[in-house]
Amino acid sequence: MAAISLVLAIFQYRPSPFCILDEVDAPLDEINVGRFADEITRMSQDTQFLVITHNKRTMESAKALYGVTMEEAGISKVVSVRFE
Repeated sequence: MAAISLVLAIFQYRPSPFCILDEVDAPLDEINVGRFADEITRMSQDTQFLVITHNKRTMESAKALYGVTMEEAGISKVVSVRFE
């Protein structure tokens, strides 16, 4: 939680146009995942976030989802969903 807080504080001080976060919400409990998702949503006014996650709560706050699925053995398919 301290590392995530530091990164988000830096982005609040000096926003970047783009940020990639990979599984940063994995060690968090449900309450802190909610806080993290709310903060990412709030900060997305200034910064575009690309969050790689398996957490359903984090995915619920996204505007678009991209994933890879394997409907048939050995054949991968890219799936995208936009929420408006």
